[in-house]
Amino acid sequence: MMNTTHDIINASPIRFGTSGVRGLVTEMTDAVCFAYTLAFLHGIAIQPGTKVALGMDLRPSSPSIAAACAAAVHFAGLTVDFCGILPTPALAYYAQERNQPAIMVTGSHIPFDRNGIKFYRVDGEISKQDEAAINQAALSMPNQIDIISLPEVNLAAYQAYIDRYLQFFPAQSLAGLRLGFYEHSSAGREILPVIAKALGAELILIGRTDAFVPIDTEAVSEKDAKQGQQWAEEYDFDAILSTDGDADRPLLGDEQGHWLRGDVVGILCAQYLAAKAVATPVNSNTALDQCGQFTVLRTRIGSPYVIAGMAELLAQGHQPVVGFEANGGFLVASRLQRQAGYLLPLATRDALLPMLALLAMAKERGCKVSQLADSLPPRFTASDRVAEVAPETSQAILASLLSEDSAIVKLLMSDSGVVSVIDQTDGVRLSFENGDIVHFRASGNAPELRCYAESVSQERTEALVRKALMASAG
Repeated sequence: MMNTTHDIINASPIRFGTSGVRGLVTEMTDAVCFAYTLAFLHGIAIQPGTKVALGMDLRPSSPSIAAACAAAVHFAGLTVDFCGILPTPALAYYAQERNQPAIMVTGSHIPFDRNGIKFYRVDGEISKQDEAAINQAALSMPNQIDIISLPEVNLAAYQAYIDRYLQFFPAQSLAGLRLGFYEHSSAGREILPVIAKALGAELILIGRTDAFVPIDTEAVSEKDAKQGQQWAEEYDFDAILSTDGDADRPLLGDEQGHWLRGDVVGILCAQYLAAKAVATPVNSNTALDQCGQFTVLRTRIGSPYVIAGMAELLAQGHQPVVGFEANGGFLVASRLQRQAGYLLPLATRDALLPMLALLAMAKERGCKVSQLADSLPPRFTASDRVAEVAPETSQAILASLLSEDSAIVKLLMSDSGVVSVIDQTDGVRLSFENGDIVHFRASGNAPELRCYAESVSQERTEALVRKALMASAG
């Protein structure tokens, strides 16, 4: 009989990915969610009676998973501080400022038949070492899990997140901008309009749905790409705003409805915030390094690695320090001051800050959103994925890239020249003599093979991704 958290976790296919535990909803049973939560709470050694902030996204499976997490909190002798449906960064910020641990039920951008749980210590997102401790914990499970009703929603986290931005951006800083907000099933769809309107923007709500939409900001679907352009033409927007499911990754479209790449958004946001040092994964655009404005530390892909990178930069004496991922999620490690406003640190991915920063930047410069990147070195990125690729298949493809006889590498070399650098920081990243970059990596969240590319034009970069993925399928 399985009667410890280790037994339950070890027997389950639910595992930690790049950020939190993820898996099929059918496999995220009450026992599994209870076990992970109990092991997390034990590992952070908090006092009985402590409040644990709990939030969730709009996935149909999230309420039942949240209820199982709440049951574990109750079993551990702690109090559930239920913050309802809200962005992951809103929950993390609220918990951080109140010195509380937090649990967010969300699968972020992955398909609706999957879900996940993100865990936060009182000092922020858990580390890879914390994940290992959770996996190894062997705590006694109850003979029967008593699922409790979720408490009444505490709106304090909602308001604290709004106040975070209204105390940083000047009043009316977005005045005169006509913005579209693609709501879909984003956990930020109630909170973003409040902030944008408070800063003076005219906001038109579009695309709201009760069905969950898995928006992936690193691999925008052809349907969403065309939809953005149609909305821009129909409504004459200055920009279009959206996020992924839990609103920790931005999706920002310019006045023509073209969605900006997340790493370009990250570079521009770092400029707006006058950052001096940036931690970012190896797959982010090299325009960050080439622009010469920042000390750059490259990491593996995933927010825990970016957070560790920011801590390393701080330890080296750099200030102010920020971080971002190629998906556009932005992190802040230092207290930032700009004009009369201030911004407190938030070491978890955030979607609203980079979008608001770029809109404010465009207003200050008197330019269109599409023109913001004109001052950056001409480097363009693209990415896509192949779904339902077993992890062992992905690993075999990655191993083949290291061979001189690799069919994929030979195909790429026919147009890009010889491979000049092989980077195995996370997956296999090939740099070619003509400046092209192609990067293969197995997803940490789902059975997918991801491909990233970088080159001197958007057209060439997208062609590289297509060629690489077609070759890998062969």
